[in-house]
Amino acid sequence: MNTIDPDLLQVMRDVVRSRGLIDRLDQGVDGIRLEGAQWHQLQELGLATLTLPEEHGGSGASWLESAALLREAAAAAAHLPLVETDLLAAWLLREADLPVDDRPRTVAVLDESGHSPLVPWAGEVERIVVLAHADGRRVVADLDPSDVDIEPVASRSGLPRSSVRVTGTVDGTPVDDGTETQILLRGALGRAVQSVGAMERIVELCVEHTTVRVQFGRPLCKFQSVQNLVSDIAAETALARSAVDAAVTDAAITDLAGPSSAFRVAVARSCVGHASSTVIRNAHQVHGAIGTTVEHPLQLLTLPLLDWRNEFGGVRFWDRLLGSTLRATSGSVWELATGATSAEFDKVLMEASR
Repeated sequence: MNTIDPDLLQVMRDVVRSRGLIDRLDQGVDGIRLEGAQWHQLQELGLATLTLPEEHGGSGASWLESAALLREAAAAAAHLPLVETDLLAAWLLREADLPVDDRPRTVAVLDESGHSPLVPWAGEVERIVVLAHADGRRVVADLDPSDVDIEPVASRSGLPRSSVRVTGTVDGTPVDDGTETQILLRGALGRAVQSVGAMERIVELCVEHTTVRVQFGRPLCKFQSVQNLVSDIAAETALARSAVDAAVTDAAITDLAGPSSAFRVAVARSCVGHASSTVIRNAHQVHGAIGTTVEHPLQLLTLPLLDWRNEFGGVRFWDRLLGSTLRATSGSVWELATGATSAEFDKVLMEASR
């Protein structure tokens, strides 16, 4: 994947790592809340709405810069509604030609009854952008949280998420029928990027732990069984990173509107989902009992991974779409993987999104 400006990357890293992993251990006990001071810092640096075009008040960056910020934040366990505010809410408001700013937001995709069962950050943000049904069309509205019913939903990691319900008809701006599918793709890729950031930090923790920890007179890294566990973690993480980089590069060029964009996102999500299982299992084996305690930072990375892989379509969802696409085409797996028949995937995805 193309690199970004190293100075910008360092600014991102400095912001999200202003608190170390050890300083964030309270998240495992008290849950995760939106840190207003850190969000304000992102606003001042133009990072809160990084990909929003400059004419709309954003920084006009691409998916490449956004992915870098998401990876750095996930690696630092600096949990903020970056995907929700920038990649989803700001994009959706712009699509509807509605006013947009850099206040923290999330997006709720409502069913015909006005309900969305799982909305990340709904109880923490200042605005909720809803994609609702009205008169047989999809409409967008930017609502105050006080105008909707919000019920907290438990998560493994303490990441805030809620059930959202809007009573009555939403007075909103009509948008294209394919908007819901685009939200799914954008959210899915955002979560994949975050997952890779967390997994790469897990690799670092495992290498550090096995180098420092001594058992039977030798560092853990000298035992072949431990070496196998760590090498599998690194290999699965590299595989996931490669798939995600391909999807991000495509998104930076096409804004997920290219002929192979949806297929690349599906492959990335599938790879990340399967990789995270190995990474989480092996990382906790490597760390032993200490890695399961709230006093150790490993759980700040592994528990969000468990939540993220089930949002915007779980592993089974994306695997089934890929399998259905292969069955629906006359091409080979190679042709599908190289994009020769990946246009068929869009049809399968549209059917699944209805």
